[in-house]
Amino acid sequence: MSPEHFEGLSRFLLSRSGLSLTPDKTYLAEVRLNPVAKKHGYANAEELVVALSGFVSEQILNDVMEAMTTNESFFFRDEVPFDNFRNLILPYFHKARAATRRLRIWCAACSSGQEPYSLAMILDQMSGMFDGWLIDIVATDISQEMVGRAKSGEFTDFEVNRGLPADFRRSYFREQGAKWVISPALRTKVDFRVFNLLDDLTPLGRFDMVFCRNVLIYFEPDTKAKVLDRISKLMPDDGFLSLGAAETVVGVSDSFRLAETGRGLYRPNVDMKCAV
Repeated sequence: MSPEHFEGLSRFLLSRSGLSLTPDKTYLAEVRLNPVAKKHGYANAEELVVALSGFVSEQILNDVMEAMTTNESFFFRDEVPFDNFRNLILPYFHKARAATRRLRIWCAACSSGQEPYSLAMILDQMSGMFDGWLIDIVATDISQEMVGRAKSGEFTDFEVNRGLPADFRRSYFREQGAKWVISPALRTKVDFRVFNLLDDLTPLGRFDMVFCRNVLIYFEPDTKAKVLDRISKLMPDDGFLSLGAAETVVGVSDSFRLAETGRGLYRPNVDMKCAV
């Protein structure tokens, strides 16, 4: 793929999803887009990229996005965020929301659903503490294919043996042919939606806890800042934000500050809210 065509692809992805491509991804782009090109009758990835600058179907645009989006996920990934959720965040909200008995959690860029299902399993394990509570887990991703997979609750043998404790597999999954299917009771606890982080976030509502892990690393600094600022506006002053292990708000956005406890946890910057 020529530098000119790669630049055209980069502009398309940046404007549509916030995804920032570096020139070292040229070969990767060709490998991923050549099958999409052939599917839609184009000779190769370059011809497909040229077509993106004109009038093409929404299906083609979506297929390009699907091909170029990274969808790496597994159950209880990195462990620490889930330990924080179990040992710090849930006990905090059990006291702080005792009057309303209501809790809303958002998993942004949820991929094929392992993260929100991991949270749902933890909540089920602690169901005695939250008996009678109304708890919403909203999980979103830009990929229609990934959201469809997540809704199905079907995972491969490799996926259920990657990070998922054996007792959780026994309790929440059943083997069905070559797939492992999550229990219907757990599947109904997560509301999966197709959603673009560059869009207006307000229709999603307000959230006490937001997981936005391992997605901002693909955005340019300005886009990261805008997304974080928008997320902060959805949260109460005592909310929690969890980012990926390689991500930080430091030098990116003033909308959040490091939480007093819990590695990788942030809270809305109340001083900045007051200053606006």
